[in-house]
Amino acid sequence: MVAFRKMHGLGNDFIVVDNRDGKLKLSDEQIKLMSHRRLGIGCDQFIILEPAQNSDADVFMRIHNPDASESGACGNATRCVASLIIAETGQSEIIIETLRGLLPSKNIGGGLYSVNMGGALLDWQNIPLSGDIDTTKLPIEVDGAATPFAVGMGNPHCVFFVDDADKINLEKVGPEAEHHPLFPERTNVEFVSKKSDGSLRMRVWERSAGITMACGSGACAVGVAAFESGFTDNRRMDIELDGGVLTIEYLENGDVIMTGPVATSFISDFDLDEAARSW
Repeated sequence: MVAFRKMHGLGNDFIVVDNRDGKLKLSDEQIKLMSHRRLGIGCDQFIILEPAQNSDADVFMRIHNPDASESGACGNATRCVASLIIAETGQSEIIIETLRGLLPSKNIGGGLYSVNMGGALLDWQNIPLSGDIDTTKLPIEVDGAATPFAVGMGNPHCVFFVDDADKINLEKVGPEAEHHPLFPERTNVEFVSKKSDGSLRMRVWERSAGITMACGSGACAVGVAAFESGFTDNRRMDIELDGGVLTIEYLENGDVIMTGPVATSFISDFDLDEAARSW
């Protein structure tokens, strides 16, 4: 039996497993089974809590996509984990360690949590891309969008600016961009338009997960790309996703602050042996 907590940030949902005692050994096949939406629990990302490797951190957060591949960043999951560790420690601010680095996180009240997601990666090697190319205008075209802006947030992002994000056939063009040869590790794909009040509308296709209601690292990438491209002249912006609104602040030092709500859907146990019979 595997004890887990199902959490989400704006509908971007996660399985969170606490393995800080080191007793749990999950294979890739078991992670894929638990992540499966019909045969398992279902999630956009599978999160494993481990002991911090850095003495300055409170916990290490390991992030798996539904296909069990690892990701360096997941903004909404970081906020979810921050809420757990803050409640556990009684501290108002903690540090979460990921493959991306150390992410300072805090409770700002009103059910909102804020995370410093670190500096955006804008050079082609670190995004990463398959070659030295202008990252601000990639030679990629899909139905209804072209020349996206590439940003790395510990995971790769491909940001298209369009007239109306809601008119994009995301189910069709998302996988086309995700698997473009310019992205050797595949990519998350965002389509962004500007609303009448100056806020941004974003829809997202996440690599290996498909269409999701929200993507925190994607919203961070959008904030960076929108400012750097001149799509907006605001460093602080509200971004409306299918699941709700995230506030992104792109600091002058290059760090990106993401703020939004978190929620726990349920807490339970999963019988791997029983589920594996149908896998």
